Amino acid sequence: MKHSNKYRNSLNATVLIGLFVPIVSANVSNGSFENWQQNTPSNWSTIDTGITLNQVSSPLKDGQSAAEVVVKTATQGNTDLRQTISVIGGQNYTFSTWVYHTEGNVKARLYVDGYRGYSNENQTGQWQQLSYQYTASSSKDIEVGLRFYDTSGFDGSEIVYVDHFTPSDSTTTPPPPPPPQCQQNSVQFKLITDNYASETSWELKNQQGQVINRGSGYANTTTYTESMCLADDTYTFVISDSYGDGICCSQGNGSYELTFNGQVLAAGGQFTNQEQKQFTLGSDGGDGGGGQDPTGYYASAAGLTGFTLKSQLHTIIKDHNNRGYSALWSFIDQYERDNYFEKDNTVLDRYSEKPTTADSVNFTAVGDQCGSYRVEGDCYNREHSFPKSWFGGKIEPMNSDVHHIFASDGFVNAKRNSYPFGEVGSASYTSSNGSKLGSASGINYSGTVFEPIDRFKGDIARIYFYMATRYENVIAGWQNKSSYGNDVLNGTTNVVFEPWVVALLKRWHQQDPVDDVERARNQAAFEFQGNRNPYVDHPEFVDKIW
Repeated sequence: MKHSNKYRNSLNATVLIGLFVPIVSANVSNGSFENWQQNTPSNWSTIDTGITLNQVSSPLKDGQSAAEVVVKTATQGNTDLRQTISVIGGQNYTFSTWVYHTEGNVKARLYVDGYRGYSNENQTGQWQQLSYQYTASSSKDIEVGLRFYDTSGFDGSEIVYVDHFTPSDSTTTPPPPPPPQCQQNSVQFKLITDNYASETSWELKNQQGQVINRGSGYANTTTYTESMCLADDTYTFVISDSYGDGICCSQGNGSYELTFNGQVLAAGGQFTNQEQKQFTLGSDGGDGGGGQDPTGYYASAAGLTGFTLKSQLHTIIKDHNNRGYSALWSFIDQYERDNYFEKDNTVLDRYSEKPTTADSVNFTAVGDQCGSYRVEGDCYNREHSFPKSWFGGKIEPMNSDVHHIFASDGFVNAKRNSYPFGEVGSASYTSSNGSKLGSASGINYSGTVFEPIDRFKGDIARIYFYMATRYENVIAGWQNKSSYGNDVLNGTTNVVFEPWVVALLKRWHQQDPVDDVERARNQAAFEFQGNRNPYVDHPEFVDKIW
């Protein structure tokens, strides 16, 4: 078994780096270390002689003074700073404190009725916050505080500053000031560690290869968030796992994500030793860092409208790298995971996913690939949302274009067959999540249609607009490839679809806007095959063209 000789830590805490979190009132005494007697902060005590304390006026998180903690030993049992407080049974408390590392060879660990999350010792020269949500099982006295741990490179004496331990009973100490406003590009970084977080490290490099931020030394199964103020540039994010199994999914459900203005710049979690993602911010990216065009991908389409815009988008996205049909399994395994609804890391199947309640059907990646099926839930396969019979069968690159192929229940996929998408009046079949097959109603089409649930209708619409654009040069010739394709396609290069289809797709596009699921998948598809869906990045393109 992997790591059989390692200490297993099932900690579930949240460490927030550089962010202020509102707190509730409680009774930590002298939480901002303003009151001292003989080099000892009032109401605080140390364990043995592993640390010494001094009152300092810089650096400060708030107030007039902070505690300088000099760590003098690697014997961890001698390095605690604590006090006893009273809590009320059944009450929820948010305990937090701010620490400031100077060298990066020791780390602090929050203590709240037990040891909780660690600081990131590599974040030197700046304040970072440790926070833990605590629910009191009964009314009692508990201890809160910090312990200091040596790491590689500890030379026997290192200084860590501590300030603003909350919730505090002080009514005179103001709350810490908000972080300064970023005048450049504020990028949010989120990391969820797996069961072996000590193996995880990351770096962010600029275009010149300089490391401008990094992280390591994390606690197991913990969520970290950080805000980074980045200048206009092209960046490479590098995440590493020293054991070689990534952070998802063999030893926990770890993941990482960098976002800017709601746009996913890089995301993942399943890799081996290392994964690299590149993104561009600011004017070099062609969109002023606006978040919808992080790489300047659509710069040549600026100012265009109508079918001229559509043709230019075709030019931008047409030359993608065809990975082949069998490679779709690995894409599903890596990227089609439920990290959004139940967040259980099962395969995300749009024909069985219940966004607001527990799923009736769940699939384990790889192990539940189809396969034969008799009923819903037997296995999952690769659904061509734009049926392959409409473009003539197993013809590349359409047959393997990941932008219109997603994981789906094999049985439900067979029910959908190659019928058009539409809105059902009378259903002959309904899947576990409410996807329906039946007679069309209210859409100026009288045939059989398949209707996904509302949560994924916009996704389908934007896939179809993608297909109309990516294959603009050949799609006019698909009209008579199949009867159902003929019902949907109108034989033109520009409009592409019959009027009832355009009206339906535009309505679905408006009613179900782009969300994080689509943004992450679009980025994953870009990394997988080298092109993007313009209508996910720029939803406004739909109305500009159709």
